[in-house]
Amino acid sequence: MKRTHLPLNALRVFDAAARHLSFTKAADELAVTPAAVGQHIRALEDLLGVILFKRLGRNLALTIEAERALPALRDGFLKFEEAVRLLQAGQTSKSLAISVPPSFAAKWLVPRLDRFIAAHADMQVRVFATMQMVDFTQENVDLAIRYGRGGYDDLEVEKLMDEQVFPACAPALRDGPAMLRAPADLPGVPLIHDDADEVEDGAPTWAMWLNAAGVGHPDPERGLHFNQSALAIEAAAAGKGVVLAKAAIAAADLAAGRLVRLFDDSQPIDFGYYLVAPEPQWRQKKVQAFIAWLRAEVAAAR
Repeated sequence: MKRTHLPLNALRVFDAAARHLSFTKAADELAVTPAAVGQHIRALEDLLGVILFKRLGRNLALTIEAERALPALRDGFLKFEEAVRLLQAGQTSKSLAISVPPSFAAKWLVPRLDRFIAAHADMQVRVFATMQMVDFTQENVDLAIRYGRGGYDDLEVEKLMDEQVFPACAPALRDGPAMLRAPADLPGVPLIHDDADEVEDGAPTWAMWLNAAGVGHPDPERGLHFNQSALAIEAAAAGKGVVLAKAAIAAADLAAGRLVRLFDDSQPIDFGYYLVAPEPQWRQKKVQAFIAWLRAEVAAAR
């Protein structure tokens, strides 16, 4: 018999009746009527083509076929119970696995994470830093934070924060011989490129920003290129050029004075940070606690 056709309710009734050798006592255990127990047993006998109980006066006895099958049936129910316990362990587990872009993890999440841990001392947080979208069907991840436009089919999605980009550099470069006072000064200094987002069309580039600012540049692709935003920020802080910085990634270095924001221009972009998870994971208490904390951190950062 195919797994999808297994009469699990009737088998559960048979197990109870076999343990008690009484339809009445089985009905009490299952909170149904003795007539309902009898109906399940008769339906199961018809389906299987075998008699399960013999009536001996007012008593019941198992047939040989029923006695032979009962140990395997009970072993199966024990395995079902163990499987349910394992599934429930995911809900009560104190281990929280998060998939996060590496630069967002390094520059935004990790510096704040001690506050979550302090508020949830019994929680074990696992951070998996990757640019790839997690496969929730294959990987043991509870929640992902993704940078993009938010198009994640068949998943629960919530925008965590918007993003904007602007030129930034080390204070010494701004105040040095280049005297960076206006966008028109940019062709005279090296540009640092953050190529981390090229996996998705429309990600902001220097060519796009310069065009929007009305600045002509002989070769907007020249300069250092990095595949991680954090590396581009570090290069800029080291005085290697001007980076087109993401606000969330550069915030800590701006606050520390390692970077300065150039000009008053900023360009909102059609990209942001999104919380992503399948609906069952989204409902977990530990995930909801982490999401609530993230919302509070974003609100405080504003």
